Amino acid sequence: MDPMDQHRVERLLADLKQPDEAVRDRASSLLWQLWFHQKGVYGAQQLMQAQSLLETGHSEQAEALLTSIVQAQPDFAEAWNRRAVLHYTQAKHWTAIADCQQVIKLIPYHFGALHGLGLCHCAVGNYTAAIQAFRQALAVQPYALVNQRMILECTAKLGPN
Repeated sequence: MDPMDQHRVERLLADLKQPDEAVRDRASSLLWQLWFHQKGVYGAQQLMQAQSLLETGHSEQAEALLTSIVQAQPDFAEAWNRRAVLHYTQAKHWTAIADCQQVIKLIPYHFGALHGLGLCHCAVGNYTAAIQAFRQALAVQPYALVNQRMILECTAKLGPN
């Protein structure tokens, strides 16, 4: 990532921690935009094509497309993330966990993948790991109430210590 982009990302990450909801929402949207366009217009079009396949019930084709993207461009974090989401919706939680971990290896502050990792661990009953992932997501997006709620739910499922 070039220094200009790095500086922009750091500003956006700082904005996620601002009390002003409009500032946070804008920063969140711009980060998603950066992630989707990491590989330019063509990469973004491939992700949109996969989404379109999913929305029309062609999940096998969507999965094949996303798999071909990550094989051809293993550093395309959002392609891994989209495939993780697909696997999660198919209840392939361990496969989704592996994809989320790949996203996080590429972009440690990817709050979507951190949240997704928490959801997957929660779905397989791995509540301690889920709490850890939600806490990491919360460190990036302190105002994300969904992560706070999931931490409470997972803590309750752990039961008394």
